[in-house]
Amino acid sequence: MIVTRGDVVQAGLQVLPGTFAGLMDLYERNYIGIRRLIPLMPPATNCQVSSIPGGLSLYLEVLERFRYTTELVLTYHFVRECGRVAEPDLRIRVYHDARLAEVMSAQLRHRPEFQLSEETIQQTRLSARWHVNRFLYKWLNYCLYQGHRFGTGSQTV
Repeated sequence: MIVTRGDVVQAGLQVLPGTFAGLMDLYERNYIGIRRLIPLMPPATNCQVSSIPGGLSLYLEVLERFRYTTELVLTYHFVRECGRVAEPDLRIRVYHDARLAEVMSAQLRHRPEFQLSEETIQQTRLSARWHVNRFLYKWLNYCLYQGHRFGTGSQTV
């Protein structure tokens, strides 16, 4: 039996937005998107830029890299009067053994509901975590659609 709800399809399992099962599904989908965007995970303290013609450059910074986890930041950089602004500014933890990727903190100036620190996101209600990881899912798909990739022609900063 195939159950369809919005754009979430699961065979035999109904995955509803804002549910624990829906959140776990997003974590799995985000892992797949991250691995498509970053096929070979760079070492810690590595910064790279993926540039595409006619589009914004996407910045990747690997903060920590261990055997089973990697913490990274994905963002665009905008030049403003006050200096360079990173937005969206997502800190993501990738669990290689479990094949999951979750947003640990998010800073989006235009979406105050996404202003979540690592501590708050761990304590916030399920729906807030679902929304910020849903944003990552959509953004990863957008970046991949535009042609962004790291490790293949990306520049090291």
